[in-house]
Amino acid sequence: MFFIMGISDKEVKLNFDQLVICKCCGKYGHVEVFMRYTYFMFFFIPLFKWNKRYYVRMNCCNSISEISSDIGKGIENGTITSINPDILRFEGKGYSAKRCNNCGFTTFEDFDYCPKCGSKL
Repeated sequence: MFFIMGISDKEVKLNFDQLVICKCCGKYGHVEVFMRYTYFMFFFIPLFKWNKRYYVRMNCCNSISEISSDIGKGIENGTITSINPDILRFEGKGYSAKRCNNCGFTTFEDFDYCPKCGSKL
């Protein structure tokens, strides 16, 4: 007799969308909320979940901030429809400056080529 069971992690995008000015890059961006959890499965059927964590990701610069489980559960249930951008604490900015090796031009935009001299960034 064979038993197929295991433990795995999963990430789910919650049904939430809010347009704000990003604190990291200063552009308009959408706040996307994700839930990450660990689950136990038996015969490919998930039985129970634990270690739920909620976080937001800005789609303009991919900056990530963890939010409290109370806010995350409210968004998951549909009782919370907006997040105050002041509570978001972005630890590692997913957005960085690019500097051209040819002419030294620095930009925060997502260019593949330098807008000044045309060389690859």
